[in-house]
Amino acid sequence: MEKLKEKNLKALLNFLQKEFPLGSEPFKILAEKFGLEENEIIDFLKDLKKRGIIRHFGATVDSYKLGYITCLCATSIPEEKIESAYEIAKLPEITHAYLREHELNFWFTIITKSEKDLEDFCKKLEEKFQIKIKLFPAIKKFKVKAVFEI
Repeated sequence: MEKLKEKNLKALLNFLQKEFPLGSEPFKILAEKFGLEENEIIDFLKDLKKRGIIRHFGATVDSYKLGYITCLCATSIPEEKIESAYEIAKLPEITHAYLREHELNFWFTIITKSEKDLEDFCKKLEEKFQIKIKLFPAIKKFKVKAVFEI
């Protein structure tokens, strides 16, 4: 992993976000491009995931085409119970979550198979965490490519 100098790391991480090679041996292609070994890249990514620097490494699928729905949600969580936000954010149905300075201080996106599942999921969260969730269903879908230049 010593070959992974800071400049190389930044270039690798930027490349992974934009142009991950599709094929039977993508890490071999990356290794050749960056002058590394396949296992160095894989170990590096595993380490970033283990340390919580990256949450997910993989393909992003079009949930709508798979029959799922998503909904932006917001709630107010008192400061003394803010750890609830972290517990909610870790649930598999939550795709994005963040705290903000506002009356509605916790925002998150839920993915479910149906409107009924969304309603049931939100009701369970409200009961468990003693919160009231506001739903902001999508009126029009926008897909923004999220690339975080390093």
